[in-house]
Amino acid sequence: MGASARVRLHGHLDHPAELTVEDLRALPAHRLEVSFDCLAEGEQRHGYEGPALWDVLRAAGPRIDFTGRKQRLRFLLSVSGADGHRAVVSWAEIDPDFAGCRILLATSMDGAPLDADGPQLVVPDDRCGARYVSGVTAVWLGPLAEPAEVR
Repeated sequence: MGASARVRLHGHLDHPAELTVEDLRALPAHRLEVSFDCLAEGEQRHGYEGPALWDVLRAAGPRIDFTGRKQRLRFLLSVSGADGHRAVVSWAEIDPDFAGCRILLATSMDGAPLDADGPQLVVPDDRCGARYVSGVTAVWLGPLAEPAEVR
């Protein structure tokens, strides 16, 4: 991705943005030591640091009604990587009123900065590493549409 890796925040946001890893470092950082199973490389253990996805999205002004709870449950996040990999996270996973998972957009891995490659999605409660999206290029927030009726 080069030295100017950017993450596009878009969808149901009052303040869509394009952020660099440096921009992400301006948000409160958290450090997590995680382990997960990688199908290709076996067990992985890494230390990540970066802002919580919750903080990144709250700064972008999610267009979600926070006066109640049930309406928040239909919102999803789609996180895309430079290699085309994509993972979905539900809003309830990151919302403190529900699971409150500290999912990160990591700015460093094992002490090495991720400025050139772009941030990495870190889902610490996952045993499988499939939702660890490297080189994140976009985070979309939006509601799940009504399912089509099956006939």
